[in-house]
This record gives sequence, structure tokens and C-alpha cells, in this order.
Amino acid sequence: MDEDRFNMSIRKFLKTVGVTSQREIEQAVRKHAPKPGGRLQAKVVLSIPEIGLRHEIDGEIETG
Repeated sequence: MDEDRFNMSIRKFLKTVGVTSQREIEQAVRKHAPKPGGRLQAKVVLSIPEIGLRHEIDGEIETG
């Protein structure tokens, strides 16, 4: 396996995930207009079924 190529492919995927996720969150927050100063519980589930990977990340987003 070409480690450099593999690493760059992962980084490209994660950049796409980050950019599109941020856009989706921003649009949903604007649409639902939660109260300022509130907190939204968030969860991300990363899965790659082909290798049996399932990873969950829990967090929160402050609405300012």
C-alpha cells in the first residue's frame, strides 16, 4: 500500500466531510432558529462496512 496516497485520500475525504457537514448544520440551524446561547447535541457516525468500521463521535454545538 502506498502510505502517502492513502493518507492524502483520507485527508481529502475528511475535508469533504467537514465542509459539507458545516454547510448542512448552518442551513439547518438557520431554518430552525434555535434560541441564542443554546446548545445542540450532535452525533457523527463514521462507517466503512467493508472493513467493519463504525465510529461514533458525540458533541455539542453552541448557537451563540
